[in-house]
Amino acid sequence: MDLGLKDKVIIVSGGSQGIGNGICNLLAQEGAIPVILDRNKKNILEAIQFIDDKNQKVSYAFVELTDPEQCKLAVEQVVQEFGRIDGLVNNAGVNDNVGLENGNYEDFMESIKRNLAHYYMLAHYALPELKKSKGSIVNIGSKTSITGQGCTSGYAAANGGRNAITREWAVELLPYGIRVNAVIVAESFTPLYESWLNTFPEPEKKLSEIVKKIPFENRMTTTEEIANTVAFLLSNKSSHTTGQLVFVDGGYTHLDRSL
Repeated sequence: MDLGLKDKVIIVSGGSQGIGNGICNLLAQEGAIPVILDRNKKNILEAIQFIDDKNQKVSYAFVELTDPEQCKLAVEQVVQEFGRIDGLVNNAGVNDNVGLENGNYEDFMESIKRNLAHYYMLAHYALPELKKSKGSIVNIGSKTSITGQGCTSGYAAANGGRNAITREWAVELLPYGIRVNAVIVAESFTPLYESWLNTFPEPEKKLSEIVKKIPFENRMTTTEEIANTVAFLLSNKSSHTTGQLVFVDGGYTHLDRSL
C-alpha cells in the first residue's frame, strides 16, 4: 500500500536506535524524509549512513531533549532546511529505575524531563508548521502505564502522561485538522531492552519466560511491526483516526496470559 508519505518531513525523536530507528528506516522506504533528533552523534551518523546507502532521504539534528532551548533550535533547524513539518513522532525515553522507596524528588523530576517533557516541547515548537500542513502526531508509549508491570515511578508517570496528552491534544487540535494518536509498545527487543535483560543473572532464561507470556505467536514484537503502525497513523490512510491508543504488542497487555 502506498501510504502517500513521499517527501513528507517527519521529525522522530530518539530515531537513531531501537524503535525510533525502525520508524525512520520505514519512513525513508516510504519516500518520506525522517529527521532524527538525538544526542548520540555516533548512533545518529550510523543511522544516517544506513539510509543514505539506500539512496533514500534523511536528515538529523543533534539535540539534548531535556533542554527546552535545544528542542526549539532543533525544530527551527528543520523548518529552515525544509520549510515545513508534516509529522512528529515523539519516541525518545528510557526506563531509568526511579522508584518510590529508593528514589527522590530530584530524580523523579529528571525522569519526567527525560520521558515526557520533551514530548510537549517538540509538539509545541512544531505546532505552527503542523497547522499549515494539517500534519499528524504519534506518541510512543509503554504498557507500563496500563499494567504497572516492570515499572518505576518516574517512567510510569511519564507514560501515563503520554497517554493523557495524546487524548488532550487530539481534542485541542481538532480545529486545525491535526490528528494525534499513540502507539503503545510492550515487549520489543531493542538495545535498551537488551540492557535491561542483562541485569538478570540468566538473561536468556528471563527472555524465554517473557516470550511465553506473549499470547500471539509467543514472540516479541518487531520494530518493523511498530513502525508499520506508526507510518499508517502518520498517513492520510488513517484520516479519521485520532485520540487513539493503539496497542502493538501481540495481545500482551490485554489478553489473558494463561492462553
